[in-house]
Amino acid sequence: MTLTALIPARGGSKGIPKKNIRSFDGKPLIQWTIELALSVSEINRVVVSTDDDEIASLSHSLGAEIPFLRPPNLALDTTPGIASVFHALEQLPETSQILLLQPTSPLRSLEDIESTLKIYRSQKASSIVSLTETKSLTWMYSINHSNQIVPVSKEPRCEARQIGSTTYILNGAIFFATRDFILEEQSLINQETIGYIMPPERSIDIDTLYDWKVAEYIRRTQND
Repeated sequence: MTLTALIPARGGSKGIPKKNIRSFDGKPLIQWTIELALSVSEINRVVVSTDDDEIASLSHSLGAEIPFLRPPNLALDTTPGIASVFHALEQLPETSQILLLQPTSPLRSLEDIESTLKIYRSQKASSIVSLTETKSLTWMYSINHSNQIVPVSKEPRCEARQIGSTTYILNGAIFFATRDFILEEQSLINQETIGYIMPPERSIDIDTLYDWKVAEYIRRTQND
């Protein structure tokens, strides 16, 4: 039984160029995730999946394994995230469980990972994802071609958000699944997936420069 922490880090970030190796509170962004994964005793291998030589070299120097480079066609803006997982499983036949840790979630903690693995052990869960609370769907709208608002939920809107049903959103910090689950479902999630709830201050998934500034401020505040 081999638990592999898989850290996907492609080189072609457009919103924030070279995002994964850009300095985040004094360290390359990816370093926060590599160091955290290496500190978890239950993790057998820490593998970075990248198409970029610079990311590969840095990750290797930090102690991560780079047993393969991801093909360019699996590192496009339009490439589904699950594609890197399928490719990794092909290259790592001994891996029985995957713990997917995106570098863009640098605020996750050791407690978050250990709690996720505890759920796996105690509930024999084949799939676990991290979530954070979000606003009720009854307060959410899309916009149609005429710029008219269209309710996302068919439920009647609660006038007070505090009394609406609690809803959660994937925060991108932790995905855990067994090899058998991934190959059978062709996904990391199904209707039986267990949710692990994280607080908002550890749930920022950096996609924009605004996300970066907020996350870096939180990190620096935590260190004060």
